[in-house]
Amino acid sequence: MVVMTVPTDAQAQTRTKRVLLAAPRGYCAGVDRAVVTVEKALDLYGPPVYVRKQIVHNKHVVTTLEKRGAIFVDETDEVPEGATVIFSAHGVAPVVHDEAKQLSLKTIDATCPLVTKVHREAVRFADDDFDILLIGHEGHEEVVGTSGEAPEHITLVQSPAHVDEVEVRDPEKVVWLSQTTLSVDETMETVRRLREKFPKLQDPPSDDICYATQNRQLAVKQMAPETDLMIVVGSTNSSNSVRLVEVALEHGAQDGHLVDYADEIDEAWLEGVTTVGVTSGASVPEVLVRDVLDFLAQRGYGDVSPVVAAEESLLFALPNELRRDLKARDGNEAAAKVRHDAGSLH
Repeated sequence: MVVMTVPTDAQAQTRTKRVLLAAPRGYCAGVDRAVVTVEKALDLYGPPVYVRKQIVHNKHVVTTLEKRGAIFVDETDEVPEGATVIFSAHGVAPVVHDEAKQLSLKTIDATCPLVTKVHREAVRFADDDFDILLIGHEGHEEVVGTSGEAPEHITLVQSPAHVDEVEVRDPEKVVWLSQTTLSVDETMETVRRLREKFPKLQDPPSDDICYATQNRQLAVKQMAPETDLMIVVGSTNSSNSVRLVEVALEHGAQDGHLVDYADEIDEAWLEGVTTVGVTSGASVPEVLVRDVLDFLAQRGYGDVSPVVAAEESLLFALPNELRRDLKARDGNEAAAKVRHDAGSLH
């Protein structure tokens, strides 16, 4: 006689617990470039190296760089005259470059090239005397930087609800641009409502919301309908990380939370949960995601399945100022080695 063991509810739940792991997630090309810029600047010039604003919006990254000798400041005039200052990945307004020049600062611009693209669009449309409707969040460093390129021509539109308040000089000459880290769906809804009000509204030459933001949101959209709990690793001041929680809840996740570290996860969130989705914002190092996966594995969520929404291979070169100095250093070291080798022959 064969005796069959019927699993208890707890055993069944344990067996079916799983994690859906988003891909891509974490560092985008612009963030990687910015963080490496600070690391190499510290190696090359020695500490301290000053950074205006957080280099990227992630608590762990900032703390790690501070331990290596980076000093983060809010305003340019906090940097000692003649020192080295790095501008964050979010970009700065032209007035900040002027302030740095007046203080004789050595500047390294780590602005993400995709943000620089939006700056150039703003300048070009302003030169053509367009009214520019910038979709974004008031006070965000990226929005402040872009607005500073053409303040007389730019009007900030924060959400679809703000469209009714927008006024322009000439409805025939109006264009929209956007912050690179927004919700794709909400931005498109804002554009739709703007176009209802201004039928001649022009689009930017290419999409302003960056590829990494879109890819991370796409993965979350695919995961959300099967997810009881979505954990997004990221900081509260990271726009794209906050958006990932919102996108998860909008597309079917039963619950969602943003955490900087695994130890911020409340075990009460896991009660009755079978499927946990895990992703991370574009400024989050992978080690923090691994810590979350370890935390979940210790609680029975050891079955991890990737959800691949896109492949990413984009890389950005380091800022010109830093590459020039690195090349000079390498050249000096090579020359010194030649002199040393020649001296050894005598």
